[in-house]
Amino acid sequence: MTSIAGSPEMTNGVRLDHAPDSLLRRYAWLRNPVISALALLAGFIAELSGLPAWVSLPLYVVCFVLAGMHPLLEGLRVLLRLRLDVDFLMVAAALGAALIGEVAEGGLLLVLFSIGHALEEHAMGQARNAISALGRIAPKTARVRRAGIESEVPVEDLAVGDLVVVRPTERLPADGAVIEGTSDVDQSPITGESAPVPKDVHDDVFAGTLNGDGGLVIEVRKLASESTMARMARLVSEAESQKAPTQRLAERFTRLYVPVVIIVTVAVAIVPPQMGWLTAHEAFMRAITLLVGASPCALALSTPAAILAAVARAARSGVLIKGGAHLERLGTVQAIAMDKTGTITSGAPSVLDVVALEGATERDVLRIAADVEALSTHPLARAVVRAARERGIEPQPATAPDQRQGRGIAAIVGGQRVTLGSTRAFDGIHAPRLTDVVKTAANALEERARTVVVVAVDNRFVGLLGLMDTARPEARESFSALRALGIRCVAMLSGDNRTVAEAIGREVGVDEIHAGLMPERKIELVRALSRKFGAVAMVGDGVNDAPALAAAEVGIAMGAGGTDVALEAADVALMNDDLRKLPFAIGLSRAARRIIMQNVAIAMGVVFMLVVFASMGLVPMPVAVIMHEGSTVVVVLNALRLLRY
Repeated sequence: MTSIAGSPEMTNGVRLDHAPDSLLRRYAWLRNPVISALALLAGFIAELSGLPAWVSLPLYVVCFVLAGMHPLLEGLRVLLRLRLDVDFLMVAAALGAALIGEVAEGGLLLVLFSIGHALEEHAMGQARNAISALGRIAPKTARVRRAGIESEVPVEDLAVGDLVVVRPTERLPADGAVIEGTSDVDQSPITGESAPVPKDVHDDVFAGTLNGDGGLVIEVRKLASESTMARMARLVSEAESQKAPTQRLAERFTRLYVPVVIIVTVAVAIVPPQMGWLTAHEAFMRAITLLVGASPCALALSTPAAILAAVARAARSGVLIKGGAHLERLGTVQAIAMDKTGTITSGAPSVLDVVALEGATERDVLRIAADVEALSTHPLARAVVRAARERGIEPQPATAPDQRQGRGIAAIVGGQRVTLGSTRAFDGIHAPRLTDVVKTAANALEERARTVVVVAVDNRFVGLLGLMDTARPEARESFSALRALGIRCVAMLSGDNRTVAEAIGREVGVDEIHAGLMPERKIELVRALSRKFGAVAMVGDGVNDAPALAAAEVGIAMGAGGTDVALEAADVALMNDDLRKLPFAIGLSRAARRIIMQNVAIAMGVVFMLVVFASMGLVPMPVAVIMHEGSTVVVVLNALRLLRY
């Protein structure tokens, strides 16, 4: 990995290295190219001035050594594996020019190649830094509380179950759960969220995220090596080595192309003089110019530069793309299949309706229900308590709870017996039988796909609650953005009943609604969508949707920030629960595909032009060198535009 010595790393606006950074260290990557260029210029001036050869020759030697050592060593290393590469071609061309007395031209070739190579490495380093910074952002030490005593320990020494104290404005050293305190935590390095996220007791937190103004005590749930941040850094680094189809095709082409260039170059140097068409000097100069122009430097970098920049950009925004092949396939997607619960919806029910009966107010109904539900950990109970607190009602836990599995719960509130449950719970045996008024209200709620909770005090019905797992607020906006990108169909695949599925589907505006599905049926529908529209992406939670994720061209895990299985199973992981990351990821992948195609066109266009013109003697070597190296730099800079997508 290449990076700039001493340069500060930045991730989501956070400076990771505060060490002094001198200009010499910052631009150390330009040292050899600049010195070799100055030596070349001095040697050329000495030669033009008519000074003895012993003045200009040492300057040319310095130029050749500094500018040519790296490509020479790289070329020899590849040659030992019985292969030829671009570095070998460059050194061969420069030495060939020197042998026929064109020392300055050979030096110019190496200097420009050295400058171009340094710019490429520098630019690629910027993309790699965005990835490597992920692994360095977490603190190196943690303040751990053991037996009531706090001490500073390396994060590698933390064990699962340790209690870690995090002070305001400090970075969290480990993945875990809050057991004391409340605060707002900046999770942008993990999830890409623009605003800090409130954290309370039992909430999950991640290593490397930034604590706000409140103190926290967290219980360690993962070792440092297995934290979400460390796993992201590792997976994104591995993605760099997983080559895209276009890159593999370019490499196969280059392996065949380079030997052909060598053969053609030798033929251009030998055949014309033998036929009397050119002098040996003219033929050799054309051959060397052809060798320079035909070298596929830009082609070799056209795809990996774009892939690396796109993967780095995605990671900075909380989207993990696990390889170039997945990035390219994501850019071809024409249809998207989506799980409902936890993907299109939030995955947790919310109280949407409060119906008051027999003189009670909505606030009375919610207060009574929350007092009883505070005793339960059921998702519906948590939703009721949350709704009460949002309205300023703090539940007072009831007494003598009596919970019946699948039916409801009863308890004593203010000396009265309160019963909460589904309509099935009120059977006239364990609880009063439903009245016609309650049945009518319950049916009205169920017709709107609500889960109904009936509230009774002693034998009197005071109200009903209507709950539903609601659609994410950004869902409709995200689906509109997907259609603007050219997605032809967004299909919802749900195991839920049709009434609920259709209510959610109409609200968010999906194109197809499929309900009551078993996992194997989801696979069949994914394949049917693929036959109808082309490439299909499946979006799910990465666990119960694993078969459908595997059946799709691209599997996308939703909200993978706290899900180990999702990180491992999916091709792409959206690290938070924001559906807007989906059009961002697809748009980025399509932009990457466009840039790859542009880069290939630039690289091959310049090579073709130089080969034709060099063979005809219409391009002098300095022009060929400038065009060749210029196209390489243009390709890399074009790819780096993805970092600003």
